Amino acid sequence: MKQYVLKRFLQMVIVMMFASFFTFGLTFLSPSDPAEMMLTAHDVIPTEEMLEKTREEMGLNKPFFVQYGSWLMNLLTGDLGYSYSTRGAVTEVLGPRILMTVKLAVVAILILIVFSFILGILSAIKKDTLLDFLIRGVSLVGISIPSFWLGLLLIYFFVVKLNWFKITDPTSAGSVILPAVTLAIPLMGRYIRQIRAAILDQYSADYVIGARARGIKETSILLKHVLPNALTGIITLFGLSMAVLLGGTVIVESVFSWPGLGLMALEAITYRDYPLLQAYVIFMVLIYVSLNFLVDVTTQALNPRVETRGRGIFGKTT
Repeated sequence: MKQYVLKRFLQMVIVMMFASFFTFGLTFLSPSDPAEMMLTAHDVIPTEEMLEKTREEMGLNKPFFVQYGSWLMNLLTGDLGYSYSTRGAVTEVLGPRILMTVKLAVVAILILIVFSFILGILSAIKKDTLLDFLIRGVSLVGISIPSFWLGLLLIYFFVVKLNWFKITDPTSAGSVILPAVTLAIPLMGRYIRQIRAAILDQYSADYVIGARARGIKETSILLKHVLPNALTGIITLFGLSMAVLLGGTVIVESVFSWPGLGLMALEAITYRDYPLLQAYVIFMVLIYVSLNFLVDVTTQALNPRVETRGRGIFGKTT
């Protein structure tokens, strides 16, 4: 187990290094001049002399690998650079946006977990009944609805018509409900089907048949045996969904004007704010690889039979 965790951690570090290199490389190759963008952000009309001086101060005249090394060292020490569009440190912009995205993601994942498990379990234990067909039909509709259209429908009915929620103030408690539901419903449709399939697969196993033969109650079989065994694959999916939600969802955040990471990334692209965009990409990669690491370790701990030996850096079993 220790060897497995160590090697998975090493994989995570290597992925982060490659991601940082390609992120910096792509912005380095972009046609925009960072010195010109920096001066323009300060409402300065740049002259050629000013541009040359600014490039020298920013180290833009140095070789690529020197610039990358300097940028990487600043990144590791928490210096993410200067945002051209907001005229402030990237860390000052990123912090509040992360908090808003975490708030939205936590509410969405709670809604997703509660309703997915309830409906998925009901669909499995009531297999081929009217309730099962109804739940599967609703989940199919949830998967099929585009998130932007769903968000607009929710705004129309619950904000405009019923006036139950206000979305103009993101700091209010109720403002997070509608965007969280918009994020949760499409994911919920997938997880209801996944949970149903996992539970039905466990119900056909020999140990369940044996438990029933011994007279164990169905509720005990479900809670003590079927659900723990069915959780292994579901945990992986929930971890990936959490990574998606924490990374920010541009469409939903744009529809609800939610000041999270997704909307920040869209604004950074619009204003060609490369330092802010670099920070967003690095944060996204960090979220994905960290949650992947945690999911793998959790899965290994819950069911050691899934992975009994460590894997090498490039996936080769050792």
